[in-house]
Amino acid sequence: MELEHKPFRNIDLSDPFFDSLKEGYVEFPEWFARKADDSAYVFEQPDGTIHGFLYLKVEDEALPEINPPQARARRLKVGTMKVNPHGTKMGERFIKKIVDHAVREKTEQIYVTVFEQHEALISLFQRYGFEQIGTKTSHNGTELVLAKNIHAPYVDLYQNYPTVKLGNNRAYILSLRPEWHTRLLPDSILRNETNDIVEDISSANSIHKVYLTGMHGINALRKGDILVIYRTTDNQGPAHYRSVATSIGVVEEYRHLDSFTSAEEFYRYCRPYSVFSHRELEDLWRRRNYPFVFKFMYNLSFKRKVTRAVMIEELGLPGAEQYWGFFQISHDQLRAIADKGAADESLIID
Repeated sequence: MELEHKPFRNIDLSDPFFDSLKEGYVEFPEWFARKADDSAYVFEQPDGTIHGFLYLKVEDEALPEINPPQARARRLKVGTMKVNPHGTKMGERFIKKIVDHAVREKTEQIYVTVFEQHEALISLFQRYGFEQIGTKTSHNGTELVLAKNIHAPYVDLYQNYPTVKLGNNRAYILSLRPEWHTRLLPDSILRNETNDIVEDISSANSIHKVYLTGMHGINALRKGDILVIYRTTDNQGPAHYRSVATSIGVVEEYRHLDSFTSAEEFYRYCRPYSVFSHRELEDLWRRRNYPFVFKFMYNLSFKRKVTRAVMIEELGLPGAEQYWGFFQISHDQLRAIADKGAADESLIID
């Protein structure tokens, strides 16, 4: 099943998933009951068992209980986050939800409290720009307080995720077929698509994506290059109006298939982040018809999808004379597409 945003009253507190939270926070059941009218992100397996839970709260207040105390500010608090680790990158999916929520609510800072023994969770937050700003002590013990400033000075594409830095990086249109688009980029699902095809798999959950293709020009990609993801037509009408730009990503790495020394190395690199099954990857390795392999980050999802018609007729992108599988665009065109897509322009910096 897909990640759902549902009221606390409809979430089963007796699920064994919550046992560790009840043990770590004695007041958890009482707190949970008080939140009956609030909502949280929940991932349930088809059998109804819970495997992920995320509660977010916008605050506009000082934090005197933290050492050192924090002045009043509009913040997003990660009230509760837990994932049953099962190799599907659900933690990264939650990081993206947290950051997206903060951007949507126009909060400058995100913070979370976490016990020091949860090393994997701390590492996950730190990878995406969270730093320790203090500690918080209660009858449950002392927790670290980690925070991320959305518009912090730029360090790199990981620490400053989801910020997209233009600089000397090039921008491209990259087309994805509909059957791959939604599986790879679940937060860019279109209204005419169904959540049923978004599974609990690592390629859907991860912030990082791997794609294989044979399209001409892909071998020019370099770390930091920017991709406007373009979902090709679903054949439900003219491509001019059914093909749409949906999101923005940033290239992490480009590799040629020949750079992998063995099939096993290739599988290890691709499988956690690719839409292709192990059998499909075996076939791709053997046939070698998609020799261009690249990893990218899933940074921004457009609130409004931008049709090919708009990009050509209003934004000056080339028409039928241009192959729309993959081609370079200017920074101004990138910004114009993002503006039409109602993306937060403060996250695209020079």
